[in-house]
Order: sequence, then structure tokens, then C-alpha cells
Amino acid sequence: MSRRLNKTASWWFGMALGSMFFCAGPAHALQDPTRPPGPQATVAQPAPERSLALDSILFSKDRRVAVIEGEALREGQGFDNVRVIRIYANRVLVTDNGRERVLYLERLPQVRGTQ
Repeated sequence: MSRRLNKTASWWFGMALGSMFFCAGPAHALQDPTRPPGPQATVAQPAPERSLALDSILFSKDRRVAVIEGEALREGQGFDNVRVIRIYANRVLVTDNGRERVLYLERLPQVRGTQ
């Protein structure tokens, strides 16, 4: 009986030792989160700033509306990761993907009168 118990104990010991070696193999793939990035680390490039067209501004004492890319928006409203922060008489302050931007009305070309 003791020989059988000895054989079973050695089998379990062998299994435990083998599983330790099997599980210890992938441990080298883990990286230290406090280690500074090496030359293989890639730096995230910021997304290029897209062009937003400020079509018109309706500015009065009671109402402020900006038309951006054809969308009529009030302060606090937004679309497609663009949110209107503040509407002024000649410009609009927006956040575009978390970055603040100021949109200006384009100047109209000067029209000459006919003679």
C-alpha cells in the first residue's frame, strides 16, 4: 500500500512540477508597466484637423443659432463629435473631438456696381 501511495504522490509531484514549467514559459512576454517605452514603441499621431464650414450665425438678444455644415445648432448642441460652446456675433467657439476651435464666417467678395 505504501508503494502505491508513493507512486501516486510522485505522479502528483511530477504533474505539479511539469505544470509549473509549462506555465512559466509565457511569463517572459509580460512587460513592466513602469518601464519607459523603447524604440519599438509607436507614438500616436493626432488626427488632422478637418475643415468645418460656418455657414451663418443668427445672433440676437433672445436667440443664438449657428449653422455649421448645414446643421442649425444652439449653444450646447452638437453633431459628429462637434459641440457648440459659445456663439458670438462674428464667430463660434466649438470643440471638435475634444479640441477647442474657433470658426469664423467667411468674408463675402466685394461686388462692384454696374455703370
